[in-house]
This record gives sequence, structure tokens and C-alpha cells, in this order.
Amino acid sequence: MADEIIFYTNPMSRGQIARWMLEEVGQPYRAIILDYDTTMKAADYLAINPMGKVPAIQHRGKTVTEAAAICAYLADAFPAVGLAPPTDQRADYYRWLFFAAGPVEAAVSNKALGLVVPAERERSIGYGNYDQTIDTLEQAVSAGPWICGGQFTAADVYVGAQVDWGLSFGTIASRPAFEAYAARIRDRPAYKRQKEIDNALITQMQQPT
Repeated sequence: MADEIIFYTNPMSRGQIARWMLEEVGQPYRAIILDYDTTMKAADYLAINPMGKVPAIQHRGKTVTEAAAICAYLADAFPAVGLAPPTDQRADYYRWLFFAAGPVEAAVSNKALGLVVPAERERSIGYGNYDQTIDTLEQAVSAGPWICGGQFTAADVYVGAQVDWGLSFGTIASRPAFEAYAARIRDRPAYKRQKEIDNALITQMQQPT
């Protein structure tokens, strides 16, 4: 069907973010589970995403990759669900969605790898330094119950995933604002459905063959 959403993922990946967003949208989708060393690097998938990474979706003849872009795309593709603010009220939505996809993603990834930017080179890298990035993220999640105040949006899916994972894996320090925001995130029915689905897939994949 032309309106079918095809979702390419691996449960042990950032595909969890896209699945959560798909569960929030509530539209039917078909998931194709890829293996890191084989199908994710096969020619047919590289034709979809030359990076050979997940997640990716195909919808209405178009391909969207990158978890933050998938979140924003689905919010716009299904406006009735209300996962994006009106276009004239999207300043915070765009600001924090792209902040999380850029500076936060880079700073947290580098910290996990033990990479520290020398103080004299901070102006040369997009996030400056890790501490400043995390302090700014704390401000973002402290302004209201959600990134855009009272409305849960696609930005909360992406920012929320960063905070949730960061707290779980220790790459973001526990702070009251982060813990409170994560608690609200984890109480979302769509978040719970995503975790149930992906955790079941992970368990299945880890079974001895």
C-alpha cells in the first residue's frame, strides 16, 4: 500500500527511538529486523541507507533516515496525532530537537568513548564541552513537563530517549530534573509498548541457536 510505513531496525540500536515514535503515532507499520554484520550491510539495504545503519523508514515512496528526522517527519505526516506544535509555535520544538541530535549526541558519545576535547579547541567543536552541554540540556527539560511546555511532542521522543539512555548507561549524570523528566517519559504507554516489543526481540536474538 502506498501509505504503508516500512520500518528498518535492530532492537539493540537507535531504532528504539523510531519505534517509540511509531507507537506514539499509532499508525500500522511493518518492521524489518536487520542484522549488523549481514543484512544491514547488504546491497539492497545500502540502496535505502548508504550508511548501512538503522533506523530508516519508507513511506509514500520516500526514505527517511536518522532518528531525529524520523521523529519530525512522522509528526508532520500524521498531524492529527498532535505530536508537533503549530508551525508558528515551533521555536522550542526545533531548538531542543536539533540540540539533542547535535551537541548532546556528540558530547554523550564522546564521553562514552573517553574522548575529551582540549579546552583550547572547544571553539572548534559544535558542543563546546560536555558539562556545558549537559547543563543546557537540564535547562531544556526543566522548563515545563515537556519540551514545549504542556504539549508532549516528537521533540520529547528524541530528547527523552537521550535522557533515558544517558541515565541508564551512566553517560548523563543523575540530576533531579533528568530523573523527573525520565519518569514522565517512561510512563508513556507508547514508550512501554516500544520497550516490550524491543526487549522481546532482544531476548529472542540472544537465545542460543
